[in-house]
This record gives sequence, C-alpha cells and structure tokens, in this order.
Amino acid sequence: MLKNKSSVKSPCIHVCTLDENKICMGCHRSVEDVRNWYRYTDEEKEQAIKDAEERRRVKDENIFDHYV
Repeated sequence: MLKNKSSVKSPCIHVCTLDENKICMGCHRSVEDVRNWYRYTDEEKEQAIKDAEERRRVKDENIFDHYV
C-alpha cells in the first residue's frame, strides 16, 4: 500500500526498453529508479528526474557530435 500521494509526476513515456547500461531509452531513468519510483520520496523522485535529464543531455550531445 502506498503511504502518501506524491506531487512529482512520473516521467515515463511508455517506451520501456532498457539499453546495455540498464537505462530506460524512453525516460532515461535507471532500472532502479523505475523499479523504486513509488517508494521514493518526492526529493528522491526529483533527483531521479535530474539524473535522467543529465543522461539524456549527454546522450544527445554524443549523437550530435557524430555530425560535426
């Protein structure tokens, strides 16, 4: 049973495929973050989202570096 309602919305976009590093290719969260999302505090969720945004940024930079 969930303890409390969270104001932090899940970043899931329902493209649930993991890459070789066990990072979701849709939302860029780690498999641990996805698995534990509903147990996380709001602060932990916000950190997971920040981490995912950083992973996405790095991935995008690496993709665009190939075109330079």
